[in-house]
Amino acid sequence: FLLFNLIQAQVSYGVRSGVNFAKWQGDDLQIIEDLLDKTDGYLVTKGRTGLHIGGYVHIPISETVSFEPGLEYSKKGYSIKGDFQIPVVKYFGINIGAQVQSHYIDIPLVLKANVYKGFQVYAGPQVSYLVRSTLNAKLGVLGISIFNKGFGITERFNKVDLGLTGGLGYQFDNGINIQAGYNYGLSKLDKNNNYAAYNRVVKISVGYTF
Repeated sequence: FLLFNLIQAQVSYGVRSGVNFAKWQGDDLQIIEDLLDKTDGYLVTKGRTGLHIGGYVHIPISETVSFEPGLEYSKKGYSIKGDFQIPVVKYFGINIGAQVQSHYIDIPLVLKANVYKGFQVYAGPQVSYLVRSTLNAKLGVLGISIFNKGFGITERFNKVDLGLTGGLGYQFDNGINIQAGYNYGLSKLDKNNNYAAYNRVVKISVGYTF
């Protein structure tokens, strides 16, 4: 009872926000990327840059180890971009693009260790819930948008994405902290298992512990 009261007295809360550098990865997507490599850069795959924002609870277990569950909104996805600079059609300035924007609620459940004077390492499982996913396609000629439309594709994806997360961080004495981490999705994204693709996200964050 006394130990529980001691731990409860040391529990703290915080907020965190930052940028995602997200993409999909898998054997099937590697085939697509290998084919696009043969276009000499006219068509390329690119990650999606998005944001994440949320909060966390810092629960100390010992002097150096703590448990830190969190809840975050996180934007992920995948894109293909084309810029046709082929001499014959360069004059027309043709460009195409397609990108998937996926909106998730992430629940990281990590153990964090203080290794040296504010430097930290963390790792643990993560459960992500898909809220909405859209496909945006566009076509432009001579700088004019010919086609630009979004399609809802949420029903084609699995709602739950199980994964692992880990990274490095630094905690300042004033409560501000910074983190650089990586999310490794373990669940296939496609609901019908037509292709093997998984979420991969590099995260840079700034937080504040109250």
